Amino acid sequence: MHPGPKNRITDVAGLMVGNATDHALRSGVTVVLCEEPAIAAVQVLGGAPGTRETDLLEPHNTVQTVDAVALSGGSAFGLDAASGVQAGLREAGRGFAVGPHRIPIVPAAILFDLMNGGDKDWGRYPPYRELGYAALAAAAEEFETGSAGAGTGALTATFKGGLGSASSVLDNGFTVGALVAVNALGSATIGDSRHFWAAPFEEDGEFGGLGLPAPFPPEARLPRTKMSRNPTGTENTTIAVIATDAILTKAEAKRLAIAAHDGFTRALWPAHTPFDGDLVFALATGRSGRTPAPEDFVELGAAAASTMARAIARGVHDAKPMAGDVMPSWATG
Repeated sequence: MHPGPKNRITDVAGLMVGNATDHALRSGVTVVLCEEPAIAAVQVLGGAPGTRETDLLEPHNTVQTVDAVALSGGSAFGLDAASGVQAGLREAGRGFAVGPHRIPIVPAAILFDLMNGGDKDWGRYPPYRELGYAALAAAAEEFETGSAGAGTGALTATFKGGLGSASSVLDNGFTVGALVAVNALGSATIGDSRHFWAAPFEEDGEFGGLGLPAPFPPEARLPRTKMSRNPTGTENTTIAVIATDAILTKAEAKRLAIAAHDGFTRALWPAHTPFDGDLVFALATGRSGRTPAPEDFVELGAAAASTMARAIARGVHDAKPMAGDVMPSWATG
């Protein structure tokens, strides 16, 4: 197994990603566009999710494919982003056919970035619908990570969070890609150090090449969380997409989303808390033209976890320092 040529989720054939970033707002939107409708599922393990169209993704429900997935800042206000994405897709003639009508299917999830120093005095309507439309228009195979899109204003317990992505090409020929906006209650780094919890999975020094600390600091076993600054426990949530070019059923895509959550637990401590809305969407484009054998699917699940862990670390690693930051970036910390 090795990273794909871009080491981005867009190494999975059939996917593009677009960001819309507002640095004054310290927030933004990221869209994963499926060039053709893709099989989709979701798994929510955090206790405080904010979502749209996730019930539709359960394996027992009717609609099998989606046109895009939207990840947004803004807490519940950010759910408007999906409306902007839907509008752009409708203009393009995309969507689920119902008689003469086309209804674009755009599941969405949000993270809380309202208290990060940005100007949230947006007036009557929040800006996320227009940011969603702009993010869709920007969709391409290359895209910015770190302080961009849904990761613009993200924070962790110890450093700024951000938008991260990674990919893996398996020995069996399948490709797995991950995209994540890291805004965790907990920390992606070990204790007071700059070493990442995801270090055992790092490829080619992609998030600093520091490895694990030696000796391992005993205080690292104690969770570091934002609750030392805000006892209410708000300001959180890590939202992600795991994708593959394999042909999967909706139920298999659900299993892939479940496996990808193992990457959260490998890269964040703690994860899946009552104050995080931790969520993973899964997409299967089928572009490989192949259905995985049972043993292949085990490898896909393991790759989903390791690739997600790498993407989380890369999101924190890639965050950029900006004037007015309320937390240091990894690069300057």
